[in-house]
Amino acid sequence: MHFDPASLIFNQAGLIPVIAQDAASHEVLMMAWMNAEAVARTLETGRVTYWSRSRQSFWVKGESSGHVQKLVDFRVDCDRDCLLVLVDQTGPACHTNRRSCFYTAVRDGDEVELMKPVE
Repeated sequence: MHFDPASLIFNQAGLIPVIAQDAASHEVLMMAWMNAEAVARTLETGRVTYWSRSRQSFWVKGESSGHVQKLVDFRVDCDRDCLLVLVDQTGPACHTNRRSCFYTAVRDGDEVELMKPVE
């Protein structure tokens, strides 16, 4: 069956959430947003492209930082309202210079930092 991007369910702002996961380690790296054009660009180029809500512009991961996400696999969830991109991640995924944006855990009511920024 051919993939039809029009079958995706975008929110009222025209966006769909995207989880980025390391294709090799399966570590969840980050969550961001795509619009229909970002989906198309990602599939066409193999470079993961998001929509920046704060800048109101496309954001090709790694374009300025060099921390590129190369698309390995593109998956759609069962409700078609969330995406999972498996990526080959170069360098840290988080803007805080950590491998993952999910570096804080809540344990026994306390926040625990799980990883330090990459030096």
